[in-house]
Amino acid sequence: MAFLSSLDISGSGLTASRLRMDVIAENLSNAETTRTSEGGPYRRKMVVYECADTAQTFRNMLEAQVNGNGDAAVPQGVKVTGIVEDQTPFNVEYDPTNPDANAQGYVEKPNVDLIQETTDMMAASRAYNANLTAFDAVKNMATKALELGK
Repeated sequence: MAFLSSLDISGSGLTASRLRMDVIAENLSNAETTRTSEGGPYRRKMVVYECADTAQTFRNMLEAQVNGNGDAAVPQGVKVTGIVEDQTPFNVEYDPTNPDANAQGYVEKPNVDLIQETTDMMAASRAYNANLTAFDAVKNMATKALELGK
């Protein structure tokens, strides 16, 4: 049953969205961390997605479907290719009482923006829910198809 490959595609989306939510949660939990094991403040992390079938572009897959050669262009879902650090500059705050303050009394704070992280978490959560809905729809179709065979 070729339509069951949709479960793999939705599953890859669920896995990728879950990892993105985990990374966002790490960013939020370290939003005030001024000292890490690498030295310096915490640097925001971001998840990089890629099409699981890198040999195919969306255009190639669509043209293959339109031309009736759909078997050659079955989408494979999404994969995470890495977690990268955001290279935007750190925020600087004047706090001479902080043990991490420099000679001028300034402390470098993480480059984590709470509003951006909250927005990213909402988007990742919605992507997760959309993939879960698609997964459930395919599962229900498979169940109904099995009931027809009785």
